[in-house]
Order: sequence, then C-alpha cells, then structure tokens
Amino acid sequence: MADFRLARSVLAACHLARRQGLVLVVAAIVAACSPIYRNHGYVPAEEDLAQIEVGKDTRETVGQKIGRPSTSGLLNDVGWFYVQSRYKTVGPREPKEVDRQVLAVTFSDKGVVENIARYGLEDGRVIELSRRVTQTNVKSRTFIQQLLGNFGRVQAADVFSRRGQ
Repeated sequence: MADFRLARSVLAACHLARRQGLVLVVAAIVAACSPIYRNHGYVPAEEDLAQIEVGKDTRETVGQKIGRPSTSGLLNDVGWFYVQSRYKTVGPREPKEVDRQVLAVTFSDKGVVENIARYGLEDGRVIELSRRVTQTNVKSRTFIQQLLGNFGRVQAADVFSRRGQ
C-alpha cells in the first residue's frame, strides 16, 4: 500500500513538473516575441525650442540653449539638423523604423536663425547621398558568350602581323 502511495505521489509530482515546464516554455516564447524598442539620436523638446527666437538667436546661442547637433547642412551649411529615430524589433526579424523626427534650424548668411521646422517619418523620403556600387559594362552576357563572341573578331592578318614585330 505504501508503494502505491509513493508511486502515486511521484506521478503527481511529474505531472506538476511537466505542467510547470510547459508554462515556462510558453512564457519564454511569449517573451521572445514581445517587441523591443530602441531610440537613436536627439531632438530637443518643445520647451527647449521655445527659448529660441527666430531673427534674434545665432548659431552660438542656439548651441548654448539646445546643444549642437550631430548633423549639419552637408552641401552649404545653412542649417542644423537634429534627428531622432525609434526602432521596433520583434523576435528574430529585422528592426523596423516606427518613428522619426527631424528638427531643422536654418540660419541666414549672417548666422541668425531664419526658421525652425519639425518633420516626421511621414514627411520624409530616403535620399541616397553616396552610391558606391560599381556598374559593369557587360550587358547580360555570360562568360562563355563573351569568349565565343571574340572568335569572329580575330583575323589571321592581325595574329601574324604581331608576331613579326
């Protein structure tokens, strides 16, 4: 009778352990699929921007009030650009940009603030600043087609006239 009770308690413990293990596995799967958010960059808050007066503040005072940006005008340095992006990653998938803010502070030739504009992800478009891909001259021809295409171009006179030189 004691053996029966022992076996029954062992089976109950195994069943409980199996159930707890299943709960742990399900919890791990749910945790792995929960989204992870990452923020990159910096955009000043509206309270900080309220300190800047268009037509009065200069590059130096803007730098003191809200900080200098990591990006400025690439072609003519007429503006400062503060960029902040928010990325969402779910499981093993590639991160997706879910939000982007760009604050553009433009300056006149004298260095005085002309305009402050805020843009979002919906306002933007991808602009390729530098493309470093080598274009090939081969127009959809395989190596064999290129090799065989040269046979008709070689003439016997060209081959023999080069040997005599």
